Amino acid sequence: MTNSHRQRWMTALIALPVLIAILVIGDWALLAGILAASVIGQYEFYTMFWARNEKMTLKLFGCLMGIAILIASYLNLPHAVIGFIALTFWISNFAFLGKYGITMRDDASFPQSQIITGGVLYLPVLLQAVFSFQRIELILILLAAFASDIGGFYAGRFFGKNKIWPRVSPKKTIEGSLGGMLGCCLVTVSLGLAFGTAPWYLLILLGIVLNCASQLGDFFESALKRTVGVKDSGAILPGHGGVLDRIDSILLVLPTYWFAQSIYSFF
Repeated sequence: MTNSHRQRWMTALIALPVLIAILVIGDWALLAGILAASVIGQYEFYTMFWARNEKMTLKLFGCLMGIAILIASYLNLPHAVIGFIALTFWISNFAFLGKYGITMRDDASFPQSQIITGGVLYLPVLLQAVFSFQRIELILILLAAFASDIGGFYAGRFFGKNKIWPRVSPKKTIEGSLGGMLGCCLVTVSLGLAFGTAPWYLLILLGIVLNCASQLGDFFESALKRTVGVKDSGAILPGHGGVLDRIDSILLVLPTYWFAQSIYSFF
């Protein structure tokens, strides 16, 4: 076992009791956990584009808006959530407007100004979905993402031969992808039959859909990191990189399950 692999498991074993405690306590503990993940993940996202102390005011503003959105969602204030999203968008627009129209700098870039809004949409807006789920659904989402990741890693390690998308993620293979899908389906079928109301074939379909979301979420962040030239989003989690590296797949699994359960109630 390599040192990186050992660090990966040690970090997971340390984080697991914290995650279990958050799920058991719920309420304020869940809010605190989501706030921590969102703020750290957002800051990592912004730092991929603006290194070190560059544009620190905008970074902190984006994280503050993320906190406001999550608290408003937790308190069930949908109009406030929309208001904070709109405020983020327009403050970013004003930053662009001021740079172009007042300082008259020709390097003013609208896409650059929308990085703040992108970070808000990518993390807190997606993470707020957790406040709508039952505890068993949160467990399902987390285990589905973890099973996709672990199953994909070990299936790829032992059986991987054919690359699935080398331009985006050179190490991932078709065999690993199928292993992750099998692990995800085992999770959805097991939890669904034990605690849910859906038939087995719909649970398999759910597993396939969630696994595809998990893989695409991971591919997206991989492409993003390659575009900006960084290996990991951060270094806060030994063996895993940053918080964003750890939750990238969950960020797409969450809204995917949200949409799926709006069509059919699995629990």
